[in-house]
Amino acid sequence: MSAHPDLLSPSGHDLSSHAPRVAVIVPCYNEALTIAQLIRDFRAHLPHARIYVFDNNSTDDTARVAREAGAIVRTVTMQGKGSVVRRMFADVEADAYVMIDGDGTYDAGAAPRLVDKLVRENLDMVVGSRVSTEQAAYRFGHRAGNTMLTGFLSLIFGRTFTDILSGYRVFSRRYVKSFAAHSSGFEIETELTVHALELRMPVAEVETVYGSRPEGSASKLNTYRDGVRILLTILRLFKSEKPLGFYSIAFAFFALASIDLAIPLFATYLETGLVPRLPTAVLCMALMLFGVVLLACGIILDAVTKSRIEQKRFSYLAVPAFDAGGRDA
Repeated sequence: MSAHPDLLSPSGHDLSSHAPRVAVIVPCYNEALTIAQLIRDFRAHLPHARIYVFDNNSTDDTARVAREAGAIVRTVTMQGKGSVVRRMFADVEADAYVMIDGDGTYDAGAAPRLVDKLVRENLDMVVGSRVSTEQAAYRFGHRAGNTMLTGFLSLIFGRTFTDILSGYRVFSRRYVKSFAAHSSGFEIETELTVHALELRMPVAEVETVYGSRPEGSASKLNTYRDGVRILLTILRLFKSEKPLGFYSIAFAFFALASIDLAIPLFATYLETGLVPRLPTAVLCMALMLFGVVLLACGIILDAVTKSRIEQKRFSYLAVPAFDAGGRDA
């Protein structure tokens, strides 16, 4: 019997013959209008996958509708997408994980292509970057904010992705079981990206169609509030993952402020041999000492961070890579 056309890779590889165990994991909050169709779409495109819906205290019939559509439904009581991702990664066992939002805006038909790329190229994460011509689907404010945040993250951690906020991703088991998930809200996508960059994992990005929500379905994303939270998350990750760079910038700021205030004092001292503004001189010294303390903190924390990254790398390597059909893992 021939393979389902959606289970064939671009090269003709049959994903159903010796495929990885695929789990579709869907974080949901009040998505009763869209979840049934999403489950049906994944049943059609990834018939061998197990579909998990993690309901995050929905006040509508999301859980019931998902269960009736054939999904495995779990409940996460701690509110926030990051909290749901933490539970999904801990509870679900698979070789490849397809994570997708339950709002019906992403193309389920792209899933076989994303999974095949992950398996065929032995990657740890494939991001479905959003491409849309519908203004309502991907509003200008969201596009601009995503571009700005992606550029800022790239400046700090290196340029690999064009869409760091996409909710459509495929992960390897190695990735999932080595991810700590500290974030609680929508900033989790930023943390997912940084985790891959930090451990220098093999990753890729594939363009996927992004559509608009059906009528009656409302977005849970607050453009400004969540944008600020994502920006603060990037800064927090900069401080925790690259402390030497972060504290060096702080050192430079206080050192330059100290030097700027000290130049007139030094010029006066050369002319008169006196230091008439003693409080300013004390302030200059305090600013410089504070900057030096920050620089010392950065040096110490940098050594600690390198040790922590090594431990995360060991946890990542402790999970065997998937070997598809006898190919090298």
